[in-house]
Amino acid sequence: MGCERTWLFTHSDEELREVWWIHYGRYLHERMQGKPTQHITGVQEFYGREFRVTPDVLIPRPETEHVIETALRLKAGRIVDIGTGSGAIAVTLALETGANVFGTDISPAALRVAAANALGSKVQWLACDLGSALSGGFDLVVSNPPYVAARDKSTLQREVRDYEPEVALYGGDDGLDMYRRLVPEAERLLAPDGWLVMELGHTSGEAVSGMLGAWRNVEIRKDLANLPRVILAQRP
Repeated sequence: MGCERTWLFTHSDEELREVWWIHYGRYLHERMQGKPTQHITGVQEFYGREFRVTPDVLIPRPETEHVIETALRLKAGRIVDIGTGSGAIAVTLALETGANVFGTDISPAALRVAAANALGSKVQWLACDLGSALSGGFDLVVSNPPYVAARDKSTLQREVRDYEPEVALYGGDDGLDMYRRLVPEAERLLAPDGWLVMELGHTSGEAVSGMLGAWRNVEIRKDLANLPRVILAQRP
């Protein structure tokens, strides 16, 4: 209809036009085939802002807002979001903190979506593997890495399995490959006393915590469902 939701409330007695029904029928058919609602509407709300999403990026989840809440407590002036995807984390942190923020991704297509989501922020986007295009000196490295075990692919909802990018979903056979790479990469990128904040899969907390054996102030924080959701640690 091309209208805001509030229009529906203020015009509830208006009869639907034929062209609206045609659009609705098409979108309903797509949804019945498993296409995510966010791919149909092209947007997803995250931390109070609307972000554009396409099949090139992971759809931002409400659980990832716990990453934002954790990061905001750390008062970082220089931040890098590794595997930025839609740019939701990087842009949110830039707008909420005014920090100097970088977003990296191995996918140029994902970075094009992220750049379109800048929302007036001044995030600097870089196409590279992890943080390989950057030198050190960061106060905060943040990431929502791919953490689904490839062996569990068949158990995923079809909305996820068939429509979201595999590079953003699967972290090797056990789901931990990206964490194994991120921990030493973060140590290289961080300034002394810098922090690493990563989203966790609900079964990966203990394994990832073990990778941070030499790090300080390691802490796992749970989400509203009481599942391990975020791990943070200070550079060793």
